[in-house]
Amino acid sequence: MPSTLGVILGNRDFFPDALISEARQQLTALFSQLDVTPIWLTQGQTKLGDVQGWPDAVKCGELFRAHRSEIEGILVCLPNFGDEKALSDAIRLSELNVPILVQACPDDLDAFGLERRRDAFCGKISACNNLRQYGYKYTLTRDHTVAINGDRFREDLTNFLATCRVVRGLRRVRLGAVGARPNAFNTTRFSEKLFEAAGISVNTIDLSEVFGSAQRIADADARVKQRIEQIRSYADASNAPNESLVKMAKFALVVDDWMQELGLNATAIQCWSSMQKNFGVNVCTIMSMMSEQLLPS
Repeated sequence: MPSTLGVILGNRDFFPDALISEARQQLTALFSQLDVTPIWLTQGQTKLGDVQGWPDAVKCGELFRAHRSEIEGILVCLPNFGDEKALSDAIRLSELNVPILVQACPDDLDAFGLERRRDAFCGKISACNNLRQYGYKYTLTRDHTVAINGDRFREDLTNFLATCRVVRGLRRVRLGAVGARPNAFNTTRFSEKLFEAAGISVNTIDLSEVFGSAQRIADADARVKQRIEQIRSYADASNAPNESLVKMAKFALVVDDWMQELGLNATAIQCWSSMQKNFGVNVCTIMSMMSEQLLPS
């Protein structure tokens, strides 16, 4: 699945420039494999497309802010120690509130001279401490330092991209509550206000409204017949009474229409025991079919 990341290449003048160019090349190759579009400074906007010092932080922040509707997460890459304050300043100036992954490249103990010295191990500690002081939460790679072109980082980045998709989705999700919580189901209690504070909208409808709307749909309605066929194709309904299948189909149609009208992404349905007593069916199959269609219920 395509993703877009804001990428910060940390740098510090004391360390060799070649490490930054090398990291950019390796990241470019990895992004191509994972279908990631990077939003990062170019070698013209700053010395190497890197971030060190306040002027670079301003440029990076402005770039990210210009693409804020696209950026799903931020990758902080430390080919060397980096400028920990500039990294945090860039993120602050971007005004983004997205997941952050901090990666640091490992030193090669067989190439520890001035031309290859990184010290990103310590730089990552400083960068993370600054992020913490600025109030930003962040994700770490499983290994404190990890090579960009290694399998471990590829797996870390893949997991991070999944996290970004979940966060982005949950901040915009619209949920539907069909019916009240059954009295005994204390495990399903939640606060709508807390959800709303996280950007999750909850919309409600009473079961009586659904039952009433379903009963007003004619048994011979073409949509009812089509939905019954979908149910039969989805599960073995050979022993199910046709009357029950008709009710299930109508219930599904009413919920579908309600979800489309309000732009809902998922539902919680009071499936016990009013459904059985007052409508005469179970809706487990309908809920399963919705989940299969990526409309979790």
